[in-house]
Order: sequence, then structure tokens, then C-alpha cells
Amino acid sequence: MELIYRRGRHPKSAQANRYGRARLSAASAMSTMIGTPPSFAETPVSVTRSGDGPDLLSEVLRTVRLTGSVIFGGSFTAPFAVRTPKRWDESAPFAHLHHISFFHLIVEGACTFETACGVRRETTAGDVLLMPFAEPHKFWNGDPPEIAYAPDIIYPGPIEGVVTARYGGGGEETRIVCGFLESSECLFAPVFRTLPPLLVEHTDDGKVGALLASTVREIVTLVEAAKPGSQMMLGRLMELLFVEMLRRHVARLPRESTGWLAALNDPVVGRALKLVHAAPARRWTAEDLAREAGSSRTVLAERFNALLGKPPIEYVTRWRIQLAADRLRGSQESIASIAADAGYESEAAFNRAFKRVTGVTPGRWRDEGGGTATV
Repeated sequence: MELIYRRGRHPKSAQANRYGRARLSAASAMSTMIGTPPSFAETPVSVTRSGDGPDLLSEVLRTVRLTGSVIFGGSFTAPFAVRTPKRWDESAPFAHLHHISFFHLIVEGACTFETACGVRRETTAGDVLLMPFAEPHKFWNGDPPEIAYAPDIIYPGPIEGVVTARYGGGGEETRIVCGFLESSECLFAPVFRTLPPLLVEHTDDGKVGALLASTVREIVTLVEAAKPGSQMMLGRLMELLFVEMLRRHVARLPRESTGWLAALNDPVVGRALKLVHAAPARRWTAEDLAREAGSSRTVLAERFNALLGKPPIEYVTRWRIQLAADRLRGSQESIASIAADAGYESEAAFNRAFKRVTGVTPGRWRDEGGGTATV
């Protein structure tokens, strides 16, 4: 089963640009999701780039370096039931700084999905399921005599790294394509771990649904064609699905939600986040940030604590470390240079802040792959 969830690799990027722009190099951009192309679904209004700051969601997704691909394409006939293994070891080094999500595309037929925590959803052809956690789950149709264990029924498919299965009782067919999405977890706020255990979109729901449908169709076509070079294309398409589903989730969050994604929609905290992300190396004070966000220091602190569980200046520190961690992982710049660009007056001060946030020194972070863990 190790073959199924084989990790992608993050190539070393070229010389990173300075923090003021926080952009990836062209070389890195070829293998890393850097934003939603104009032809894909529109960004919800609440998280769209505005004249006073960056598109925060796209900027964050750049720093965590999304990579993914399709790992399974198979056919099941009713009655059938399949359970999957757990794919994440919390005790592995840097496990808390790493994240894996899984996609399931229902190409044909119908089945029921249930997550490890008991969230259940009836699915039909055209549904796209995002499971943000690498936990065991199961899916079924009908009432089979037993539940098959996924590693026991799979075999290599025509595309390297993509396995397949044909299993079931011979009745109604359900075709499923599965993929994964891998990233670093965010150091400044646990973005991915605040997602619900299951997100579902239907590809026929309006204009955005139609755009999702075209992406799903392209994925299915590539899997079925099994042509050389398909893995690279499949990886980019899975990343596009993830970004679009995340944007739609943010746009639908209720007002009482908490966490970084909910903070994007908050009028006070959202403005403050744009200011910090636009100038992370600036020597921000709570007073300066509150004034420029159009709020009082007290209100800003209250909103930050309510939504993010930390004061504004702590967020500033963690975002600086996030950017520094990305440069340590993706370039050979000196630690002193990275520290200066991050707004620290000395390398020693930077080292202390970095270790406080990540648990390791900048040197160890770079030597051990920047939080990359083995799945």
C-alpha cells in the first residue's frame, strides 16, 4: 500500500525573492501551485485581492508548496464495501508541520462515504470529495457480506504510481478516481487542521460547478488514456481542485466561525492580515497595526484572540518565520541574510524566534528538509 500514497518531491527553487513580494521562483512555480489561473473559477468576493493588500489565501498556498497527484482509479460493483488504512504517523519527525489531504471523484454510480470520526455522506456521479486528513475511511454500496481492506484488492495500473481495482458483487457499477494533496502545515496558524473532516462539491451546481466538472473530466481522461507525462498534468489538476474547494469553503463560512480562514472574512482582522502580509519585515507595533487597520488596539487584540487564539504581534512573528522557513528550504541563502530580510536585527534573535515557533534551529530545519516527513 505504500505505493498508493507515495509522496511528491519539492525541487529546490532558484534564488528566492525578497520578503516584500514573497514570490516563488519560476523554477519552483513549474512544480508548485502558485494561484488559480484566470480560466478557473472566480475567487469569492471575501477573499479576492484588493487594492490595499495581497490575495492572502493564494500567498499562503505559495509558501506551503502544494504538490499532489492521482493515486487510484478503479471500478466497484454493488454490493461492495471497502475500508482504507490510516496513512499518517503523528510520531514521525516534523509530523505536526506536515499535511496530507485526499480527494475522491465519483465518476459514475453512487456510494456512501464515512470518515473515521463518523461523518457520513451519500455521493453520486459528479461529486468531488475532499478529506483534509489522512485518516482511515470507508465507502460502500449495498449490503455486502464483508468489508474489503483496500491494500488487499489493488494492483498496479497503466500509469506509474497509480493503482487500480475491480471489485464487488457484479451489480451497479461505481467508478472512483482518488488523489492526494501534500503540503507543509502553516507555522503562523493551523489553516488545514481547522477544515471539517469532509468537504463535498457537486460539479453540476451552477457556473463554478461546471468549471469544476471540466477539471474533473480532464483528470478522468488523463487517467483513462494513461499517456506518458500524465502524472505532471494530474498533479496540477489536483492542486486546482484543492484551491477552488478551499476558496468556496471560505466564502461559505458562517460569521461565528474561528480560525485563519474565518479571519479572512473579518473586516478588522482581515485588513490587519493584509497589512502584515504586504510588509512582514516592518517593525510592527500593536498600535501601528490597529491604527492602519482602522481599529483600536483593544478591539484588534480582542478580534485576533477570538479568531486566531493569539495577539497580533505573535501572528506577525509566526508569518515572518513561515516566510523564512520557506526560503531556508528552497534556497542556499545564508541564515544571516534571511534573518535580516525577515526584520531581525541579529541572527541570534532570529534563531531564538525560529526555534520558539518551529521547535528546531534554522540550520536543522534546512538540513532535515524543512518539515518534510515520510508518509
